[in-house]
Amino acid sequence: MLLALLALALIAMVLATPLGLRRLRYWRARRPARATGGELDLELYDPGRERRAEQRARELLRSCVNTEEWGMYRDLGFIRVAGRHARREIDRDRGARPAYAYLVYPHKPIVAYVPETGQLLSEYCVEFPDLTGNGGRHRLPASDDVLAKWMALTSDEDRVIRRANMHLVGRQLDPARVRRDLWRLAEWERRRGNREQVQQSQR
Repeated sequence: MLLALLALALIAMVLATPLGLRRLRYWRARRPARATGGELDLELYDPGRERRAEQRARELLRSCVNTEEWGMYRDLGFIRVAGRHARREIDRDRGARPAYAYLVYPHKPIVAYVPETGQLLSEYCVEFPDLTGNGGRHRLPASDDVLAKWMALTSDEDRVIRRANMHLVGRQLDPARVRRDLWRLAEWERRRGNREQVQQSQR
């Protein structure tokens, strides 16, 4: 009985040897490729990639918006865009003052409000995904997102508003935070106006 078991084990080992050798050759052939990342086509994570992308996006945004808008974004983290339409008949005689405006945040809804009273009107949810597919990222850098919204609002406001998901303020953004941002914006404009007056008096 023992002799029969030994004979079966020997036969099984002889039959399994070619399979084992084939598997060993395959493993050795793939081992250098794994070490270099050649066959797996995996990108190593670069912690500075997103920072560099944001830096390029900020430079592009700065080249597209005016000085006031760039200063607003640099100092406050959002941009105000004036609305182009009159909401009521009385708004048609306002001259250069807009009847309503938008606060454009990175990766957050656009907020419509009344500049004179600070009344919050609506949130408009729009998204501009990164379609390049680089590095598996799905969101644009923050400054590119602001630039995309700014370009859309200034070139075709009606289309943006028509296509956006509209909600009352508070659906995604805290109304208290938006009102605080409006206060910060008013303070920023006051300080900026004071600086301009000082510069003009020194000329």
